[in-house]
Amino acid sequence: MSAIGACELLLIRHAPALGQGRLAGRRDVPADCSDVAALAALCERLGTPDRLIASPARRCRQTAAALWPALTPQLDARLWEQDFGAWEGAAPGDIPDLGALAPAELAAHTPPGGESFDDVCARITPALSEIADGGGRIIIIAHAGTVRAALAMAMGVIGPALAFSIAPLSLTQLIACGPSQWAIGGVNCRTMP
Repeated sequence: MSAIGACELLLIRHAPALGQGRLAGRRDVPADCSDVAALAALCERLGTPDRLIASPARRCRQTAAALWPALTPQLDARLWEQDFGAWEGAAPGDIPDLGALAPAELAAHTPPGGESFDDVCARITPALSEIADGGGRIIIIAHAGTVRAALAMAMGVIGPALAFSIAPLSLTQLIACGPSQWAIGGVNCRTMP
């Protein structure tokens, strides 16, 4: 990282997905941006970012437009949610019970035709490092899986990051504190940590 300590990543999970309670993953479902008060409070608290980056998913682009209508986010396809393969669009009760798995085993599990969380981290970690390399206060609007991958990057371990529940329109803050070293300033916050 070129500017040690001069980079802050603020990751926002998109507004609630309108996926009818089914696993959205790579399905390009819209977002429910009707909570105008929550959007306004988040935008007011965060102010204008140095850079605004988003997953190309419709729900992320809609959330970015609702938060900062005058800004056009840079879209980065590496920030897409996990590909759940055959489980895409499934109701929670239709996803097979994997039984008790250790965090590392769960991270390594690949849904049929999809990608594992290990794969997600291998895709997202270099993207976040590249984004952070320019320094500044960067807001990223993406998915729960993207936020968990960022937390895995900061913690230096993948499996335990799956334990974080990431709410829609929540904020996670990572602060650069050295080359490839991150401090976690807050997770799942509704306002700035």
